[in-house]
Amino acid sequence: METVKLSSKGQFILPKAIRDRHHWDAGTEFVIIDRGAELVIKPTKVFPPTQLEAPDTPSVYRGKRLSLEDMEQAILSEAGKHL
Repeated sequence: METVKLSSKGQFILPKAIRDRHHWDAGTEFVIIDRGAELVIKPTKVFPPTQLEAPDTPSVYRGKRLSLEDMEQAILSEAGKHL
């Protein structure tokens, strides 16, 4: 456990050992969650959440229809290349 002191500007410094352990560099952004008696500090997501297509526009495969045998043959063919 580490102890930090709040400055007159409302700032505190995360100890270097913690920053190094979590690979947090200068400029890392955090979310602060107030849980009453405690605060949770979490880095924001590195990548924005991805969006799936709108549910009213289903994706449809428009290529050649393959049989189960065709798919099995393709799998075996590719697997053989990596042995």
